[in-house]
Amino acid sequence: MRFAIVHSKLLPIKLLSSPEKTSPISFIEHIPIQPTNPNYPYNKDLQQQLAGKQLLLENLPFPLEELQEHYESGYLVYRKGISLEKNKRSCIRCGNNDKHFFGHFPCARCGEECQYCRKCIMMGRVSTCTPLLSWTGPLPQADANSPQLSWNGSLSDGQRTAAERVVQAITENKELLVWAVCGAGKTEVLFQGIDAALISGKKVCLATPRTDVVLELTPRLKNAFPNIQMASLYGGSEDRHLNAPLTITTTHQLLRFYHAFDTVILDEVDAFPYSVEETLQYAVRQARKQASSMICLTATPNEKWQKECLQGKKDFVTIPARYHRHPLPVPQFQWCGNWEKGLKKNKLPPIILQWIKKRLDANKQCLLFIPKIDKMEKILPLLQSLHPKIKSVHAEDPNRKEKVMAMRNKEIPMLLTTTILERGVTFANIDVAVLGAEDRIFTESALVQMAGRVGRSAQAPSGEIAFFHYGKTTAMIRAKNQILKMNEEARKKGLIDY
Repeated sequence: MRFAIVHSKLLPIKLLSSPEKTSPISFIEHIPIQPTNPNYPYNKDLQQQLAGKQLLLENLPFPLEELQEHYESGYLVYRKGISLEKNKRSCIRCGNNDKHFFGHFPCARCGEECQYCRKCIMMGRVSTCTPLLSWTGPLPQADANSPQLSWNGSLSDGQRTAAERVVQAITENKELLVWAVCGAGKTEVLFQGIDAALISGKKVCLATPRTDVVLELTPRLKNAFPNIQMASLYGGSEDRHLNAPLTITTTHQLLRFYHAFDTVILDEVDAFPYSVEETLQYAVRQARKQASSMICLTATPNEKWQKECLQGKKDFVTIPARYHRHPLPVPQFQWCGNWEKGLKKNKLPPIILQWIKKRLDANKQCLLFIPKIDKMEKILPLLQSLHPKIKSVHAEDPNRKEKVMAMRNKEIPMLLTTTILERGVTFANIDVAVLGAEDRIFTESALVQMAGRVGRSAQAPSGEIAFFHYGKTTAMIRAKNQILKMNEEARKKGLIDY
């Protein structure tokens, strides 16, 4: 769309009543902001949909004339979708400034060769003629509430300490890293903090990199906070227009938010794609209000964050033990030779076969992590000769959910998997092996998470985790040391009994 500046106001070309010089919005140097008219009868539905957001015109089911009235009365602003400064492009919505992620096309809306951002195009196209609309009028009334938490569970000593720190950080608008071992019960640690925020009328966002985690967390939080309106956001979600006190969302959906939340809780901060995608990190920063708290949750902080914690540069709290007070299973390193060379001859190392047969004979379920899909597909028939019900699963497997459910129901004795099952799944009583633990895809974080699948339930708090390798790596050693360190800290704090 093209715009003109008329009497210090931005006007879309469709609403011009006289010929004026027009330009795509990105080429207008200064976009005038209008003073707020306190007597203007603003549309409360528009307020609900736009407050704390940055949306495209096509995202809003309101006529352009009505949107323009709100702009001229000081209740919303038009912002450039793409900034052009000194021939450098930057997407205002996602922060992308990599020229390789910008394209161009002949645009029917502005009649020019329009540049657009390919980095966030899945959220709707932002181009040099695309405005982003944000609300600047009064915010929807956020009432202070009575306590909303309806959860009768109890916290372990480690969880209780972390929960108190979370409440403190949220109350004081500070940042906090919760470094909790796999299976420590991180979600329950958040309940008191979320309740404290809601009591004081704050807007809370719980963000996670993956849709399946949003779908798993939503019913748990609805059970804990049954009387609070909640928005659950992911691709295709029907809640996208809700302006709720508590929002559970994928990090991708935060690209639509702008200065929206008083408290942002980021789960699985180390998980792909958030850990490697600067666009998503930018989205989290934009979604926070200037005065806000940020709670990051992880079992496996990266090396930089670990150093900052130890040097006192990052505020953090650890939960070094699981709620059942048993230590974390420690990985065993087992050399297996050049397994890839043997696989070309349809052979697996005897030490691997021995490990697998032992579990099959004992009816003990197990996971075998394999670094590459093609290797997994070659190994599967070799192992099915030992037991026909052994299955494999990976990210693109259309039957992924059914296979995971069959594993939970103990219908499958063994599941071969890529890193897709390194986190977010719990099986009651399993052993785990990693084949080719030396592969670079198996980072310290991934190895700790895979080891964290073992011994999660109070009924089966122990189990074995084996790293089969053709040479130890730094990642393997660091992963083992991290687990040993957490067990040592837990013993010192009296959080484990065994």
